[in-house]
Amino acid sequence: MSSGCAGGSPSLGNFAFFPYASCAGGDVNGCVFPKKARKIPYKPDSVKATPGYFGIQLQSGVAAEMTTAHHTSLFRFQFPSTSDNSPLLLLDLTDLSDSRQDNATIEVDETTGRMSGSSRFNPSFGTGTYVAYFCADFKGASIRDNGIFVNSRAGATVKDLKINRSINGYPLPGGGFIRFSENPADGILARIAVSYISSEQACSNAEAEIPDFDFEATHTAAESAWREKLSPITVSSEGVDSSFVTNFYSGIYRTMVSLQSSRDDVVDTDPIQVNPQNYTGENPLWQSDEPYFDSFYCLWDSFRSQLPFLTINDPNALTQMIRSLIDTYKNEGWLPDCRMSLCKGYTQGGSNADVVLTDGFIKGLTNGIDWDLGYQAVVKDAEVEPFFWSVEGRGGLDSWKSLGYVPTEDFDYKGFGTMTRSVSRTLEYAYNDFCIAQMASKLGKTDDVEKYTESSGNWENLFDRNQTSFFNNGTDTGFVGFFQGRYQNGTWHDQDPLWCSTIDNYSGKSCSLQNTGQETFESSLWEYGFYVPGDQAALIQLYGGPDGFVKRLDYLHDQNITYIGNEASISTLIFPSFLTVFQYHYAGRPALSAKRSHFYIPRYFSPQNDGLPGNDDSGAMGSFVAMSMMGLFPNPGQNVYLITPPYFPSISIKSPLTGNTATIRNVNFDPTYEAIYIQSATLDGEPYTKNWIDHSFFTEGKELVLTLGKNESSWGTKIEDLPPSLSEYAGGNGTANGTVTKTLGRREVTMGMLKERAGLGSVVMAGVGV
Repeated sequence: MSSGCAGGSPSLGNFAFFPYASCAGGDVNGCVFPKKARKIPYKPDSVKATPGYFGIQLQSGVAAEMTTAHHTSLFRFQFPSTSDNSPLLLLDLTDLSDSRQDNATIEVDETTGRMSGSSRFNPSFGTGTYVAYFCADFKGASIRDNGIFVNSRAGATVKDLKINRSINGYPLPGGGFIRFSENPADGILARIAVSYISSEQACSNAEAEIPDFDFEATHTAAESAWREKLSPITVSSEGVDSSFVTNFYSGIYRTMVSLQSSRDDVVDTDPIQVNPQNYTGENPLWQSDEPYFDSFYCLWDSFRSQLPFLTINDPNALTQMIRSLIDTYKNEGWLPDCRMSLCKGYTQGGSNADVVLTDGFIKGLTNGIDWDLGYQAVVKDAEVEPFFWSVEGRGGLDSWKSLGYVPTEDFDYKGFGTMTRSVSRTLEYAYNDFCIAQMASKLGKTDDVEKYTESSGNWENLFDRNQTSFFNNGTDTGFVGFFQGRYQNGTWHDQDPLWCSTIDNYSGKSCSLQNTGQETFESSLWEYGFYVPGDQAALIQLYGGPDGFVKRLDYLHDQNITYIGNEASISTLIFPSFLTVFQYHYAGRPALSAKRSHFYIPRYFSPQNDGLPGNDDSGAMGSFVAMSMMGLFPNPGQNVYLITPPYFPSISIKSPLTGNTATIRNVNFDPTYEAIYIQSATLDGEPYTKNWIDHSFFTEGKELVLTLGKNESSWGTKIEDLPPSLSEYAGGNGTANGTVTKTLGRREVTMGMLKERAGLGSVVMAGVGV
């Protein structure tokens, strides 16, 4: 099993091997078996990691190498010489987070040494349990003895074990061992495969994928598959520091490191995984001809840049993921917002599968996707409250429909979940509805366009124009007007806008899924103050126009209120910060987006041991780096990429769907990155002034040429050059271009409703920095 940590407990890492050079006195019980007792350090300088390979040496002198196929891993262990030269391998019925439940089993074949069995585990960030099966074989030396271990003792006369968890909150040690008669110089090979169906299927997977225990061939196949996956994107690196090239491709690699490679025939043996993982043929929950992907872990993390990146670089995989999401809805009744190891994961914010489906739909993905059923699924998210909305759908829908927001301490008797995050849920539900309106528009569902366009403006109902913000020492931030929780009677909650920000080192408040959590999820009111992806024009006016918006956005970054990293401090995983790096585009200041991008890269992201600011969260951080350095950052759920200069003289992207190659060229490229401001641009040879581009750039293979300079210019600053927004930009017309445009009259109705509900009076100039 692959392993990783994307929040919650460490994920997977099932059925671990542990190598011993020998057991004291030649007695099998001279080895230390319990997991906590046997641990020893590794040699830091020995670690080597490349795509499809990992190597490490322990202080005991044992060297371990690992490579992989689709369901199967192959290990090579080399042991130092000892007095009896009889190395031992242990297979532990455990996982990384020690979540094993009752009735784990192992069976050891005395003659062949094959070990097979299963265990029940908890998921990392969800509810329920799952059963994983394994099959392990060994090659390279003759067998001295084998058997099982339990607690701190082992026995070669017993070949079968069934073990429970224990009563002390920690699984009892147990598993199998195999000891060898000699210590070959070229090492001992251990092959282990997994399955969610049966041990027999795990054995079949192993025999099909790595039949000959050929470590070099398996490694080469994995490396070749990775090269193919990375091949659509090529850069010109002349004059560029090699660390920037490594950083860029490392970002792409991390974006895809947990995701199964996908082909049109679905069944796939490539040793590449991208998150989510392709478990087609390994789903015991229902029978289907559709692909099955797991570890949507979680969409709150991945919808922002990781899955949009796959729309460009691996659209076939994303197509299969969308089919899997829709098939999960068909068989379980809801689109998942988070899912791992066959279990339902916890919903963090809105129903963000709605954003994922919309993003794929408006960018033209087809190839077997039932978009009518997909639309039915997203509408159910908006209309029907599930009984347990902590794992699917949306809670508080009665209040959402009657009040236009999710109240703090809502009275909700139809469904149940952690009664927190009313601000972030309201803002995310609003954007989810915005996305549904995009789908409805393209499907010709006029009534739904009007309905969900209207509700997509509900974010405005939580804007408190009188909310102030002070630092802990009493210093005024100088800004007035923030989103704030509201009770059912319309009165305001009192969450400090800086609580749960990066600089909140004093409040002790929680903004996660605890029942004592605040009204924002893993971020502050300051941060969520910019989360209106569908209607930036209206938000800009709410903050006093472009100058006020830019001033506030600068303050967010310059005062370290936001942090581009993950799990940095005070329980913050601040993924809403991704888009704030580029939101200057909407205020007509694309040069400031480029400047901010270069502030974070490489300051916080570099190919060093400390080159990540926190947990990569299944490729979320990697995709932020990749798309930032590529110079086209998405606003997911919209056919929009915000243009900044790539970090290279040129970059080319070959569409896996059409075979066409899109190219971005920088004229006057400066490897010192002082000239990072676009002075002018052409698209296929014609002058181009818009500061954004749509997905046809990739599929049609267009050429974008950017002329750069050291100073901010007027390029991309006019109202007609700004990205689409639901409302009109002040002084000009809104841009439709693949999205629903809310007319001025529509806007006046919405604002009137807002004034009536909130008692705001005039809101156009509210929130101006003072």
